[in-house]
Amino acid sequence: MAKPFVELLVGRESVQSRTVLAAWVVGGSLFVAGCARVSLPLPFTPVPLTLANFGVLMVGLMLGARAGFAALALYLIEGVIGLPVFSPTGPGGLAQLMGPTGGFLMAYPLAAAVAGRIAESGKPTMGRTTAAAIVAEIVLFAGGISWLVILTHSLAQAVYFGVYGFVFAEVIKIMLAAALARHGRGVVRIRP
Repeated sequence: MAKPFVELLVGRESVQSRTVLAAWVVGGSLFVAGCARVSLPLPFTPVPLTLANFGVLMVGLMLGARAGFAALALYLIEGVIGLPVFSPTGPGGLAQLMGPTGGFLMAYPLAAAVAGRIAESGKPTMGRTTAAAIVAEIVLFAGGISWLVILTHSLAQAVYFGVYGFVFAEVIKIMLAAALARHGRGVVRIRP
């Protein structure tokens, strides 16, 4: 029986591993989309409280740097073309990237890559996983605050809109993502 052409080019295991990798990347983007749908508008800021940051941390910690970056880049593409993946409190599409949450959104791929790189660079201890989540959150908030500064022309206003109401929730997201990823990392085996 003749082998399929793709198998002849890259081998059977490579095709299977690439298919599995693609499934994890798509699944990661959909996981973040589902998390983003859990959203709570806050009266003092145009930035809603969502579970999307938690999703970004989980994807980066579980999938690693490359696949995490790819999943979140795919997520942004899905949102820009109009799929309902962003928080429902915003306008959706490209307008959401240009709005007050745009800096956070644009930082998602980098944050997932940073979390993944730190998490995969050694033994999956709770300390390493927590550190990876903390550094990824710093990347997220650096992107978000930077964009808010551009929109508001005020660092104080940007910090008020993008930090104060979120600190407690973000600490919980970091700890939950680190704990879940620490124990789940052995389940996801990706070899890009």
